Amino acid sequence: MNTCLRRALQTQAPTTVVQRSIRPITSSAASPSTEPEPEVMKTGTQGKRRRPLTEEQQRFLDSALRVNQAGELAAVLIYTAQTPPIVRSHPHLRPLMKHMYDQEAGHFDYFNKILAKHRIRPTAMTPIWHVAATALGWGTAVMGREAAMACTEAVETEIGEHYNAQVRELLAWMKDMENRGEEVGEELTELVREIRKIRDEELEHLDHAVENDAKEANPYEVLTNVIRGGCRAAIWVSEKV
Repeated sequence: MNTCLRRALQTQAPTTVVQRSIRPITSSAASPSTEPEPEVMKTGTQGKRRRPLTEEQQRFLDSALRVNQAGELAAVLIYTAQTPPIVRSHPHLRPLMKHMYDQEAGHFDYFNKILAKHRIRPTAMTPIWHVAATALGWGTAVMGREAAMACTEAVETEIGEHYNAQVRELLAWMKDMENRGEEVGEELTELVREIRKIRDEELEHLDHAVENDAKEANPYEVLTNVIRGGCRAAIWVSEKV
């Protein structure tokens, strides 16, 4: 990543850096209330000295943003495939399906712009995820409203955990910078705000799914476990490829 995130943290004075290990971004289930809250999230940047991201941090961001873009593409495709059969059988769900689709399309557009701006390549698995997400959306919609909502519940559970872990990692970086007396760049601060907003909208979709009888799907446990396992595998692969 060769960009403003790097330039936003360029060195103005030599600094002794205490390295932190980068935690995986797919394993957290803790509540967002456990996130550290750096002062910069409340007060903005302070004009202190800056330093560039480490190579490990750059790799983390490249991987995280690539996965985010792939995940939002999959969500758009799932809703695109689900909507026609669902609204044909349940016209009252048209506004909800459009609302969730529109939010996912906005998330996808945001991450597309971030990848282009920072010259991060999308995952090489995009053609496969395109087919898989479309098949998942269509297949669960044909199974019925409950199965389609169970699909949303399963996907958003994994995505919510993924974003929670990502946000906590970035906030920990920011807290470390503050503790060393360094300035946190505005672009990194804005990235965290945007990912938090996207995470909250994904969890809103989860709530909508549960409210619309996701847990009545048959077979609920098998269906959601398979989908969640597939999401975890797709995240892991997209991080690497």
